Amino acid sequence: MTQVTVGENEGVESALRRFKRQVSKAGIFIDLKRLRHHETPFEKYKRKAQQRRRRR
Repeated sequence: MTQVTVGENEGVESALRRFKRQVSKAGIFIDLKRLRHHETPFEKYKRKAQQRRRRR
């Protein structure tokens, strides 16, 4: 779960930027896209290879 606390003197734009950065770093958009659309066997192979590289 990604969560961003907004500081007292912080603008909404900067908090939104931080939130988007955390979401992309956590890989939430990638999982959402994978669950929404059909994944071909080649795309599945590429995704799993990328996950193996990240774990190393």
